[in-house]
Amino acid sequence: MRDTVEILVNRRDAGRRVARKLAAYSGRSDTIVLGLPRGGVVVAFEVARALDAPLDVFLVRKLGAPGQEELAVGAIASGGVRVMNEDVIRALHLSESQVGAIVVREQAVLERRERLYRGHSEPLELAGKVVILVDDGLATGASMRTAIRSLKSHAPARIVVAVPTAPPETCAVLGREVDETVCVMTPEPFHSIGSWYLDFSQTSDEEVVELLEKAKSFGQSRTTPAVGEDTH
Repeated sequence: MRDTVEILVNRRDAGRRVARKLAAYSGRSDTIVLGLPRGGVVVAFEVARALDAPLDVFLVRKLGAPGQEELAVGAIASGGVRVMNEDVIRALHLSESQVGAIVVREQAVLERRERLYRGHSEPLELAGKVVILVDDGLATGASMRTAIRSLKSHAPARIVVAVPTAPPETCAVLGREVDETVCVMTPEPFHSIGSWYLDFSQTSDEEVVELLEKAKSFGQSRTTPAVGEDTH
């Protein structure tokens, strides 16, 4: 219940709490932190800063249900990866054309944000790296599953999913798809991600761009692996 679980102050606070659970990755030259836009980038910034690891954005766009935008009917990622939540689609009696219209609309947003966030910068090389995927919380996990599926095509050495809050069943399901999951809070009943934040105000594109620019110095001192360092 809510009164037995400590509430997250905001996404910065959430990121610091997640980072404490990831201390084993601090200072490793093989570790990269990826934030899912937009709110996940704020959390990921704090994680990357605490670990002194490079930060990048990993573009995934939730396909929100008509009139219920927080309820995901699926998600899309750069490169054409798509994961649909068939149970939600059936429950809402959405037609194929309705779902198609949602996909087209959100694909346009994803492509616009990719141009905005990346500018002229190339994505970080992920092959052979320990990749920590960060979001500001999970509900159905559709966006994160899409990110995981897309990320696997880059052949990382290890995938870690790290979030401040999520339903226990969502963490359990994702735990079977990646090498490690870190879910700081798993309250029941869950209700929604925003229920567990005092401040869950929307993150702007400008804030994402600013944080990615600030993070360009992260990990610069970690150019060679430590003695005995591996990717596990």
